[in-house]
Amino acid sequence: MIAEDVNVPDPATARYDRIGSNYADFRRPDPLWATEIRSALGNADWVLNVGAGTGNYEDPSRNVVAAEPSQVMLDQRKPQSAPAVRAVAEALPFADDSFDATMAVLTIHHWADRDAGLRELARLAPWHVLSVYEPLDAHSFWLMDYFPELAETPMERNAPTPADLDGILRVVDVRTLWVTRDCPAGFLAASWARPHDYLDPDMQRAISLLAMAPPEVRERGMSRLAADLESGAWHGRYGHLLEQDRADFGYRLAIAERR
Repeated sequence: MIAEDVNVPDPATARYDRIGSNYADFRRPDPLWATEIRSALGNADWVLNVGAGTGNYEDPSRNVVAAEPSQVMLDQRKPQSAPAVRAVAEALPFADDSFDATMAVLTIHHWADRDAGLRELARLAPWHVLSVYEPLDAHSFWLMDYFPELAETPMERNAPTPADLDGILRVVDVRTLWVTRDCPAGFLAASWARPHDYLDPDMQRAISLLAMAPPEVRERGMSRLAADLESGAWHGRYGHLLEQDRADFGYRLAIAERR
């Protein structure tokens, strides 16, 4: 089933070869998300994980194959991880209907051609489990108040929503991916209840939106955050959030079938 690796020029490949060197240290699977993804995959046996990164959310009880364009990310996969090929979403080196399902978690916003990638998923499997966004909720995350410029980046303006999938796939369900206060996953909103974590430069490098921000934007925002944490201003504005065990910051799990 596994074809030869393909080498297709892709902006995300260069991006993660540059910023992805410490992903395995900070990007760990969240148990709640893992449960939701396993449930959404149903009884699928052969699963293709597209934009697989270091292998989070790959279910060892299934036959999983990973596709990831960045060699830096592939090099961080554990020896027991699923077999992987180096490939981009827009040109996956597999025969039609090779899989029962595809999954793509926190990756679609990095694809150079989203529709081409979705057509590839539809070619390869009848069932799809994909993380997408609800922008109004995503942009309500308090960290965006310190980095308003990030909302205008191409990744944020073009962040995939369930409606963006529905032209190529048929979305049959959308579930909220809650972010718990102790979420270990390391994505942008994962430390919403641990604001001091964002001051760690190593953690910043493991969050693509922060890692790719101009240095002056990142330094200005982090200086403001540090000052507000020191003065108590952060707790005055956002401390009420700490009364919650989980929060909704716009992450969604879209379950779709082939049209």
